[in-house]
Amino acid sequence: MSTTTEPSVRTATGPGLTTGTLVAGLLAVCLAQIGLAIPATLNGLFQSDLHPVGSQLTWISDAFLLPVAVLELTFGLLGDLFGRKRLLVGGAALLAVGEVVSASASGIHQLWAGQALAGLGAAALFPTSLAILAAGTTSPAQRARVIALWAALLSTGGFLAPLLGGVTATYGSWRWSFVVVTAVAAASASISARFTVNSSAPEGRSLDIAGQLTIGLGLFSLLYAIIQGPTDGWASTSIVIAFVLAAVFLAAFLLAEKRAKSPLLRLDLFRNPAFAVASAVAVVGMFAFLGTAYSVSIRLGPVQDQAPMRTGLAFVLLNGIALVILPLTERLLRTVTPSLLLSMGLLLIAAGDYWAATLPITDSAFTALILPLGLVGLGFAITVSSITATAVNTVPVRLAGMASATTNLLRDFGFTLGPAVIGAVALSRAASDFSTSLHDSPLPGALKGAGTAVLDEGGPLAVNGASAASPQLADLHPLALDALGHGYSIGFVVCGSAALFSALLALVTLRGRSASPDDSPGQ
Repeated sequence: MSTTTEPSVRTATGPGLTTGTLVAGLLAVCLAQIGLAIPATLNGLFQSDLHPVGSQLTWISDAFLLPVAVLELTFGLLGDLFGRKRLLVGGAALLAVGEVVSASASGIHQLWAGQALAGLGAAALFPTSLAILAAGTTSPAQRARVIALWAALLSTGGFLAPLLGGVTATYGSWRWSFVVVTAVAAASASISARFTVNSSAPEGRSLDIAGQLTIGLGLFSLLYAIIQGPTDGWASTSIVIAFVLAAVFLAAFLLAEKRAKSPLLRLDLFRNPAFAVASAVAVVGMFAFLGTAYSVSIRLGPVQDQAPMRTGLAFVLLNGIALVILPLTERLLRTVTPSLLLSMGLLLIAAGDYWAATLPITDSAFTALILPLGLVGLGFAITVSSITATAVNTVPVRLAGMASATTNLLRDFGFTLGPAVIGAVALSRAASDFSTSLHDSPLPGALKGAGTAVLDEGGPLAVNGASAASPQLADLHPLALDALGHGYSIGFVVCGSAALFSALLALVTLRGRSASPDDSPGQ
């Protein structure tokens, strides 16, 4: 890029927001959310085409989510230090490269690599798009409007992704979904490079390398142990070592943050009991939502083998309601206590999950899912709008920015835990139920042996797929289907219980809690 055409760099207090910067920032966050949401609509096709075994399907979602959760705060800092325009352009370009790698994947490992690269790009786009828009505003009213637009485009990405995945997979291939996202990413990078006015805010900011390394290694070790536990065995050496490493690295992260000059995470914020509770609610509540979305994608895709468009429509219910009722949620945030609103949203998620858990796995009618998923989607729309407001209201005004950034990190960590934990719970239970049912069944010994071999090699999803496709194994299919249905029903119950616990915790501990400008975190 020629330096003669580079827009002038401004600080957060510089000239007003240009139309080019506004368009570039909004397109960037929409792109990042599309990239995050689209793989879940394609799980059934991944299963039938790439034949992942055990926990490999779960890693497709978490390969994207892990970089976002771990690196979002660091990329926000890098934008402050070195200029946000570079990260908008570079993040979109990296996401495009990741989607090209994913679209050309010949196996599951290449797909993981592509999604990890795309997740790195999204980790840069999420914080940078908001920061560059906020930096251009010149009044609190304008900033509020811009943040509302940013949230609306975030919801739009979650709404468009399932439709894009369903249409391209139905009329082409799952690979075309990634090709379309690549095109959007290329357009985003080009618009950002051409029209964005750069900004930065380096004063008093520095990298926290020790904190970033320790939290990255700690979260990866923890997710590895959770995801691989059902496949490798919870008492296996590799899983035990992974849990130990997770504890060691996360403890090292806490020590590093206490000593860091410019920490990734302000630990003193958690001395405020209300903020600590709000943070826990953010993690558990968002775990409940994405765990629900993951359970739905597995139920409709690999288990029931329904068309991708069905999965896409389910995700429209889960994500699209947030966009439709955005004006209402903004009004509610102005008139209802955020913590009370947060509790209401989480109770709706819990109700939808408990309802979904009662649906028999043999019921493939989409109409059965409309009301329970509608409740979860409505609850998510209310919850995601009030989580940050609740957390920010519990700390002094001077710490509102750090509280918001910390809440975003914890929210995304909850998102990352969703597929990992629910996949582990559901697959472990399904494998146990299938083994028991197979042992007690009157099927011939040879067929029992074949079923056990497939289970040991690829897990219950592999048994379900193989028995549906092979006449020789067809008698195993009802057993596998029932086991998976029970496993993912328990997944819905776990998500509902997490949401219910979070709702009650918020209702009991956060009602009426707010921080005055003179409060300190320790008070």
